[in-house]
Amino acid sequence: MAHKVEFSVPERQLGKRDIVFRVSKDDALFGTLRVSKGGVDWFPLKKQLGYGFDWSRIDRLFRTQGDERRHKSR
Repeated sequence: MAHKVEFSVPERQLGKRDIVFRVSKDDALFGTLRVSKGGVDWFPLKKQLGYGFDWSRIDRLFRTQGDERRHKSR
């Protein structure tokens, strides 16, 4: 089953406030993904500490571990 992803975007340019994605699995909250100017952080459900990458590490991770996909234009 696909995950359900909900998000809220601040009504301004990304600055001090993160963009927050709430990710659900089987209709229950699975975790929260926070995107900021500094990088991306993942907070699993019911955990006080999360896991994060800065943008350089994210680039390396996607290039070495990710599957190539074609960009879909809208």
